[in-house]
Amino acid sequence: MRSRPLGKTGIVVSEMALGTWGLSRDGWGLPSEGMDEKETEAVIARALDIGVNLVDTADVYGAGKMEALLGRVLEGKKDVTVVTRGGVQRATDPPTKRFTQEYLRGAVERSLKRLKRDALDVYLLHNPSPDALSVGEAASAMDTLKKEGKLRHWGVSAGDLDVARAAVDKGAEVLSMTYNLLHQSDVNRVGGDVMVSRVGLLAHSPLSYGLLAGTWTKDTEFTDGDHRQERWTRLELERRVSDVGSLRHLVRGDVETLRGAAIRFVLSSHLVSAVILGPKTEQQLTELVRETGGGPRYLPDDDLRELTQTLEKAGIHV
Repeated sequence: MRSRPLGKTGIVVSEMALGTWGLSRDGWGLPSEGMDEKETEAVIARALDIGVNLVDTADVYGAGKMEALLGRVLEGKKDVTVVTRGGVQRATDPPTKRFTQEYLRGAVERSLKRLKRDALDVYLLHNPSPDALSVGEAASAMDTLKKEGKLRHWGVSAGDLDVARAAVDKGAEVLSMTYNLLHQSDVNRVGGDVMVSRVGLLAHSPLSYGLLAGTWTKDTEFTDGDHRQERWTRLELERRVSDVGSLRHLVRGDVETLRGAAIRFVLSSHLVSAVILGPKTEQQLTELVRETGGGPRYLPDDDLRELTQTLEKAGIHV
């Protein structure tokens, strides 16, 4: 497993990180009995065995159960960096964003207890608005908690370009942003800020919630409780499945699958510190790493140079 620096934090991380949203089963339309702890522990153990040393989670995944499981499984493993998120209150219906000093202090304390850590390695504000960062209490709350030793580094899980830029302006050390073959523009446009400020960049949704695995059809349906059921209309889903067809030329030579090509594309960016994988099983994790790690290090330079033009010809604006 190759490693990269996490921006200016001084932490060196594996370029592939284990994301735990899918493992929590929260929002994926999976069986209502909840997280399969035995399977989850097996995935985590396999990730560590492969060489992954960065685990990404959030306090809302399984209503805190994922953090608690990680706290138990990773206890004493100081060489594993845990990134967690906070700022979403699930006790309300619908959930609300809470980025006040008071709420964030309580959220950090709860995460510390569940993760069994003296200090949180990296704490990300979970999809705040630009105003929550620019004129709200969020950034000052993070700075205060860092000075108190509750967390070592802080950053933002940014839903769009404006949030990312506000985060960098306020001194965020880490950004987590969507970055994949079909969604590139926000990361590309904030790239200069990332380089100048030496912010660590975690790339989430590299497979666009499964779309870029290349197995969906225009008739694909999602079960109740799966966030993808509400994310796209039927027409939008059909268009996105059609868009994927324009990328299949990337699967050739040593690039054996579209999902392998998708992960390799993300890792081809010098801006990215780590790509967050979201396997739901040990087998999925093993296959993702094998398909990404075999053959050439990343995608061929010719494919990368031609990619934007290929997408534009297909009417895809990234």
